[in-house]
This record gives sequence, structure tokens and C-alpha cells, in this order.
Amino acid sequence: MYSRILRGMLNQTDALFKMLADSTRLRCLMLMQAEGELCVCELTHALKLSQPKISRHLGHLREAGVLVARRHGTWMYYCINPDLPAWALEVMQATLDGVRKTEPFVLDSKMLDTMTNRPALACCA
Repeated sequence: MYSRILRGMLNQTDALFKMLADSTRLRCLMLMQAEGELCVCELTHALKLSQPKISRHLGHLREAGVLVARRHGTWMYYCINPDLPAWALEVMQATLDGVRKTEPFVLDSKMLDTMTNRPALACCA
């Protein structure tokens, strides 16, 4: 099923831009583009949003093939799918380059930096 969804997304650029159109999904993606793999708890801390809301948006992104996920113990980690086409990865990087010094990205990054119990620091992720 995953490859079918990814193939469908590869054929339709509008699918990626629909995923980027939601501010919560965009903020999550920009943090992942900047940081790499992030746990759901890191995103809830950085964005100051509930776990169900973050998980719902991450689920949409994963179903669309934009993200991949892995479980490590009780932690669920997400990262941008490295198998996205080059143009999609370039869009992600160009977007990050454009928003890196603007709000809400600056605040999201600062909030993530204040998280003292990040899973990557607490376990061998």
C-alpha cells in the first residue's frame, strides 16, 4: 500500500503541496528538515500542540509518502522520506532556507532546544 501511495504522490505534485499547505504539517516538516529524525514528543513540545493533533498530522504525511516512521521502544520517530523525488526534497530544503529566520520556525526551533528530556538524548535512538 505504501508504494502505491508514494507512486500516486510522485505523479501528482499537488499532493505534496496540499501536505505543505497546512501550517501544523509545514511546521513539523520544517523541524524535521532542519533536525532530521524527530520523535512525536519533540514535536508536541516544540509546537505546543497536543499529541493526538501532532500524530494525526504525521499520519497524513506518512500516508501520503512524505514521511517515514520507525518505532524504537516506546518512541515513534518520523523523518522526511529519503525516497521522495529530488524535486520534492529540493522544495523542502528551499522552504526551510526561506523560513529559517522567520516565525514560527524560529520559535519552534528554540522550543525544541529547550526540551531537556529529548528521547535521542535519553536513549540510544
